[in-house]
Amino acid sequence: MPISEVLKDIELFYKPCSDCKAEKIRKFSPLAEEINLNEIDNNFGSCKCGKRQLDIVMAHVLKVMIDEGIKDKKANLRNSCVPLVTPGYLTNSVPYLPENSLVILSNEMNKKCAERIVKEVGEVKGVLKGDARKTVGIKDSDSDPHEYELLAGCDLRCDIIQTPYGALGIYKYQHEIHIEFPTRDSPKIEILEKALKDFDKPAVLDCTCGPGTLGIACLKAGARKVVFNDIWKPAIETTLINLEANGFPVKLSDSEEELITSEDNFEVYSMDVRELANRPDEKFDICIIDTFPGVDTTEFIEAAGKLGKKVVVI
Repeated sequence: MPISEVLKDIELFYKPCSDCKAEKIRKFSPLAEEINLNEIDNNFGSCKCGKRQLDIVMAHVLKVMIDEGIKDKKANLRNSCVPLVTPGYLTNSVPYLPENSLVILSNEMNKKCAERIVKEVGEVKGVLKGDARKTVGIKDSDSDPHEYELLAGCDLRCDIIQTPYGALGIYKYQHEIHIEFPTRDSPKIEILEKALKDFDKPAVLDCTCGPGTLGIACLKAGARKVVFNDIWKPAIETTLINLEANGFPVKLSDSEEELITSEDNFEVYSMDVRELANRPDEKFDICIIDTFPGVDTTEFIEAAGKLGKKVVVI
């Protein structure tokens, strides 16, 4: 879906109508003590507008997990699984979900249970198996990649990122790209904004671009050129999706090394940052480094320092 359509009614997307129901389910109490599990189905807590409160949806998911023996009857909503709403957007209250607006993540899931959840719980579009404490992707060229396992459905999500240059829609296949929950004020965007103020129409290198969020924000801010780079190929594929979705058409390049270009406005690579440092033909005003938590950024900073005037570690 084009991001313009996602943003058009985003404020209303998760709001209940006047007829929507709200069940008060204590999240730390066993679900079986809160609700008769036999009453939970697709009609439980449903409204004619097609939405159900997130807690009701999660109760339905947990009920299926209990039925399948994934969880016991002492399980509560807090220890069921991780809900990833889509589009990801910060709301002031518990959201009400339409169909196909939720991806769930659980380290205990199996394929049979996942397929049943997607079939029976209309709001769930995809089910992933994985540990939310482990970051998806690859830390550096010396590390092994890590992915979640997509057990059923589709895990393509969109997060709405607020920036001073307009809202961005950042799509990602969640089994391939790390989870970042949207916040009203993004610390990463704030750091980037301060760096951009020091230059007029800067050339920017996003050394570890992930799904492209920071580089696209730079384009929106008026950067004359942005080079996106990430050693993780799925991140590059996702960046291309997000460039298109946010109004920056891509085209194939004639160069084998350079993957994508667009009238010299941006380029996209998939290289080790240390390899990029060996390209003497290009210098940047700003080099952005945004690595996974716990990664030693020393070599990244050293490589970026050869390429840019200002290295910004986020």
